Amino acid sequence: MQIAIPKEIKNHEYRVALTPTGARELVSRGHTVNVQAGAGEGAGFVDAAYEASGARIEADVAKLWDTAELILKVKEPQPEEVDRLKSGQTIFTYLHLAAEETLTQGLINSGATCIAYETITDRQGGLPLLAPMSTVAGRMAIQAGAHSLEKAQGGSGVLLPGVPGVAPAKVAVIGGGVVGENAARMALGLGAEVTVLDRSISRLEVLDDRYQGRMKTVYSTADAIDDAVRESDLIVGAVLIPGAAAPKLITRRMLADMKPGSVLVDVAIDQGGCFETSKPTTHASPTYIVDEVVHYCVANMPGAVARTSTQALTNATLPYIIALADKGWQKALADDHHFLPGLNVHDGQIAYQAVADAFSLESVNPTSLLK
Repeated sequence: MQIAIPKEIKNHEYRVALTPTGARELVSRGHTVNVQAGAGEGAGFVDAAYEASGARIEADVAKLWDTAELILKVKEPQPEEVDRLKSGQTIFTYLHLAAEETLTQGLINSGATCIAYETITDRQGGLPLLAPMSTVAGRMAIQAGAHSLEKAQGGSGVLLPGVPGVAPAKVAVIGGGVVGENAARMALGLGAEVTVLDRSISRLEVLDDRYQGRMKTVYSTADAIDDAVRESDLIVGAVLIPGAAAPKLITRRMLADMKPGSVLVDVAIDQGGCFETSKPTTHASPTYIVDEVVHYCVANMPGAVARTSTQALTNATLPYIIALADKGWQKALADDHHFLPGLNVHDGQIAYQAVADAFSLESVNPTSLLK
């Protein structure tokens, strides 16, 4: 199979979809891997490393896309990339379509087969290809939040761990999944006072047992979120409804109850954000202030630590990539019912219900597309 690895063109996105090690695995199975010149440099993987793995370096971007059967990316296709897609091609990447109507329509119009990392499931009910980047984003959320609390960044001037004689900052994490736990773990390690809010009692029990009560666990209600808004110096939004738009848990009106200079970090921004005042930002300009509250809403947080993120992503995606390359998308998805939910769009049709619901569009049963 002809496999293409384009260079990511989203603002300040330095990751690449496949490491040279991953490319070698595919080449050894008889596939052709074409890597756009310079695609891996942002993550520290030079063209020579890909060539040593048996991949080919392609300087002609138009040719790279035009000849590809399977396109591997990290972030959702940008407008010029959507224009390059065509029927008969398969693209495998993060899509987050429920928050992107224009992108969704563009992929429908392309006729391509679009498989999303973030909606593939596993036997435990988890999201195995979202998990590595969720881990990175959760840990980065505390770094970003701590920096944003600095006075020079518009924050309140509070040091997350405090110092002897001065209380530490209060951190609230809304959502106790992979992002939330990693954010809470980082904040706890830095010495902050940490509260995790979630609607799953069983998940709160796991966190309470795992951290031996060192973080507070609170059942998430409107009252509990109100309390967090009033008391916290830093709030991390870590809510996820797989494939669907995130609920708005903190409204514009609620910002008036927050401490001046407090910080909101919205890790759910890829799914539209879980704060009403959230809007996507970039690493070039990561924050903005609304009603004296600092908002950090970078839509590709793991891109800032591109080498770690690329290695973690390839570790997770490679078995699925091999299945797609060896079997083709129909057989690969038919053979693994946990892989099947990854199919979001095919030949002008939406195959993932939550995406269709987000825009009041019709969807088809993905199983019907495998025949």
